[in-house]
Amino acid sequence: MSRTLKAAITSSTAPSGNDSVGQAVRELIADVRARGDAAVRELSARFDGWEPETFRLDEAQLEKIISTLDPQVVEDIETVQANVRRFAEAQRASMSELEIETAPGVFLGHRHLPVQSVGAYVPGGRYPLTASAHMTIVTAKAAGVPRVIACTPPIRGEIPAATVAAMHLAGADEIYLLGGVQAIAAMSVGTETISPVDMLAGPGNAYVAEAKRQLFGEVGIDLFAGPTEILIVADDEADPFIVAVDLLSQAEHGPDSPAVLVTTSERVATEVQRHIEEILPGLQTADIAGPAWRDHGQIVLADDLDEAYRIADSFASEHVQILTANPREALEKMRTYGALFLGEGTCVSYGDKVIGTNHVLPTRGAARYTGGLWVGKYLRTVTYQEVRDAKSSADLGVLCGRAARVELFEGHARSGDVRAAKYAGVPLDWTDHYAETTRA
Repeated sequence: MSRTLKAAITSSTAPSGNDSVGQAVRELIADVRARGDAAVRELSARFDGWEPETFRLDEAQLEKIISTLDPQVVEDIETVQANVRRFAEAQRASMSELEIETAPGVFLGHRHLPVQSVGAYVPGGRYPLTASAHMTIVTAKAAGVPRVIACTPPIRGEIPAATVAAMHLAGADEIYLLGGVQAIAAMSVGTETISPVDMLAGPGNAYVAEAKRQLFGEVGIDLFAGPTEILIVADDEADPFIVAVDLLSQAEHGPDSPAVLVTTSERVATEVQRHIEEILPGLQTADIAGPAWRDHGQIVLADDLDEAYRIADSFASEHVQILTANPREALEKMRTYGALFLGEGTCVSYGDKVIGTNHVLPTRGAARYTGGLWVGKYLRTVTYQEVRDAKSSADLGVLCGRAARVELFEGHARSGDVRAAKYAGVPLDWTDHYAETTRA
C-alpha cells in the first residue's frame, strides 16, 4: 500500500469558479462586441497603459524591433522553431486521407482540412512566454492554416522584442501589441480593424482563460488551461538532486502549480525534500515556487513501480517525468498523462522551451480525455460520400426507409424510398409519381 509522505494543503485540480472574474470578463467581452475598436483602445489604456495609433505592427516596425535583439537570441528562436516545425510537419504527414469502396459503387472518404483562421495569444506580464509563439503559430502554419494573427501585451509600457521576433519568425500574418481580455475578445468577435478568427490558441492568466471559456462555441479553442503540473516517477536509482531541481522548475510557473513525486524509494523521497529546502532560498522565483511546493507539493511512497505507475495515472498529470532504471517501461505501463519525459537526460523544461514537442497540454485531470495541442487540433477531419452504382443506391434506399421509420422520421425514409423507386422500380405507397413517369 502506498504512503503519503507529504500531502498537498489545498487542491488545484478543479477550477476556482471565481464569479467576480467571470462577471468582469463577461462585461469586457460585451463592451468589445458593442463598441469594437473604441472599447479595445480604452481597455488597453486602462489595463496596460498602452494606446498607440495602431495596435498592429507593420513590416518596418517588425524589422526595427528584431534588429534590437542580440543575434544569438534570434538564432536560438529560429533553432527552437525549426525543432517545433520538424515535429509538427512529421505529425501532419502521418495523417492520411482515405477513400474506400464499402459496396459496389459506394465510396466513403475523409479529408483533413485546416481551420481557416487562428488567433494566437502569447502572454506577457511576469513571464513573457516566447515559447508559446512557437507552439501556437508554428504548429498552425504546419497544419496549413492560411491566416494566423497573434497578440501579445506590452510589458510595463515596453515592446517585448523577443516575443515579437518569435511571433514574426513563426509566420504570424498579423501581429498586434494587445493583451488581456480585450485581445481575446477582439480576435474572437472582431472589430472594425481586426477580422474575427475561427479558433483561439495559447495560455494566459485567469482572465484570459475565462475569456476563452466564455467564447468557446463562438470560436474553437485549443484547451481549457489550468496551473502547470509536474509528476515525477522515481525509483532508487534516481538522482534526488535532479528530482528536486526538476520539481521546482515547474513549481515556479505559479503558486498553485502542483509538483508531485511518486517514488519507490524512501531514501530518494527524504533526500528530495532536503534538497528542495536547500535550493528554494536561492531560487530567484522562490516567491512563486515556494508557495507552490508548500501548498501543492506531494510525495507518495509506492511499494513497487507497478503501483507507482497506477498512482501516477490517477493524477492524470500534465507533465510526467520518468526517472527510473528502465524509463521506456512507462510507455507500456502508463495510460493517462499530457506528455511523458523519459529518463534523466530528458526534463520537462526541454518540452516547455526547446525540444520540439508542444507544451500546450491538458491540466486539472483533462488528460483523462484529451491530449495536448498538436497539428491535428488545427485540422478538421471531414467526410464525403458518393454512390455511383444505381443498384447500391436502391439497396441503401430500402434500408434507409426501414431504419428511418423505426425512428419516426418519415421525411428521411422518403429520401431513401425515391431512390429505391427510381433505380430499382420499388413501388411507393405514398405517391404514384414514378408510376406516372413510367406510363408517360
